[in-house]
Amino acid sequence: MDKTAYLDKRFTKDSSIVSRKIADEFILVPIKQRASDVDSIYTVNEVGSFIWEQIDVEKPLTEIRDLIVNEFEVSNEEAEKDLIEFLQQLEQVGAVKEV
Repeated sequence: MDKTAYLDKRFTKDSSIVSRKIADEFILVPIKQRASDVDSIYTVNEVGSFIWEQIDVEKPLTEIRDLIVNEFEVSNEEAEKDLIEFLQQLEQVGAVKEV
């Protein structure tokens, strides 16, 4: 995969996914699924919740990467790795789509 090309992408959140913070956990919940389908509820770590909050059609991934670097004091490489992995997971479950 071409990392540079991937980082030029922009994503938008699927409107059928809502985020909630419950106690110390951040979760993503599809609102169009049956309530009993707990396999569709995703627990997200601190970096993942930060990325989720930053996803915006107007924001390229390079900008989100820079925000991760500043917020978590990590290298560009580590921020890119976390960002790309998380977004690929979100794409697989249909939580985001490329615009």
